[in-house]
Amino acid sequence: MNKVQLGSTDLRVTPVCLGTMTFGEQVDEAASHAILDHSLARGINFLDTAEMYSVPARAETFGATERIIGNWLAKNPGTREKLVLATKVAGPSRGMPWVREGTGMTARDIQAACEASLKRLRTDVIDLYQIHWPERNVPVFGTLYYEPSKERSVTSIHEQLEALGGLVKQGKVRHIGLSNETPYGVHEFVRLAEQHGLPRVATVQNPYCLINRTVENGLDETMHRLGVSLLAYSPLGFGLLTGKYDASGTEGPDAPQEGRIAKYESMRKQRWGRPEALAAARRYNALARAHGLSPAQLALAFCYTKWQVASTIIGVTSLAQFDENLDAYGTTLSAEVLQEINRIRWEARDPAL
Repeated sequence: MNKVQLGSTDLRVTPVCLGTMTFGEQVDEAASHAILDHSLARGINFLDTAEMYSVPARAETFGATERIIGNWLAKNPGTREKLVLATKVAGPSRGMPWVREGTGMTARDIQAACEASLKRLRTDVIDLYQIHWPERNVPVFGTLYYEPSKERSVTSIHEQLEALGGLVKQGKVRHIGLSNETPYGVHEFVRLAEQHGLPRVATVQNPYCLINRTVENGLDETMHRLGVSLLAYSPLGFGLLTGKYDASGTEGPDAPQEGRIAKYESMRKQRWGRPEALAAARRYNALARAHGLSPAQLALAFCYTKWQVASTIIGVTSLAQFDENLDAYGTTLSAEVLQEINRIRWEARDPAL
């Protein structure tokens, strides 16, 4: 598996990244450490986490994932140097006062969050430090429209960049990135960085999968022209694209209760829980089976082979699931399958946007 460069940085990562937001909620510490061991043994050098994790977010599990990873690193001396470690500072509270109070995300918030993450992760430096969601009011996490009347921003992008630049100067962060960002946001972060000699964003981590290809509605051009790399999250559409909900739906009596959407009501209320998302997923899953592929193989191969994607983030709850997802790397989709994928998208569009 050849490594890819993130943006114009010196970070070279595997095109598959281990996402860890299940650690500390669905996966206990011992099982999380086993997955981390196995991922490293199979050649993955890229880990992604966030101060907010585990998911679904709760005060009781805030920071749990970072602590689990930090304990693993402490148990395995010499491992840290083999890894590219990414984490995120949460944006404005969004109803999570245990993350931070208020509607903004000040320079002081960013500094304090980074220092807390470093402590939990038991490391001296974060390779890629990302803003988890914009401080601005933007349509994210299933919100469809931008509404200027709801703007409550208190921290300019310039101020955020200066705070991140300070962390880079202090040696606590190597490179910076964004998440759940818009084309405007990416352009503005890059413009201000170049204008003021501040760190340039290397990556954007946004949802990208068969039932949410909104990256291709303009953000991909922005990132291509500005030299910013896409980290694709939720490639399996929160499990909808594995086929496990095909028979009964996300709330039916036969729904697999270990699945996040079935298990957590808060997840069903988001974009992945929409009936339209499940209906579209069932069409893609049927397409996979008709061509001798598992639904997960089709969904992951789609992400793994798209020019837009630098690295695909896979989140797992078991070693078997990890192996299935990683083994899909190298799967080639025929021209016929790709044509059918585009036909379904034309008819279903992006129901999990």
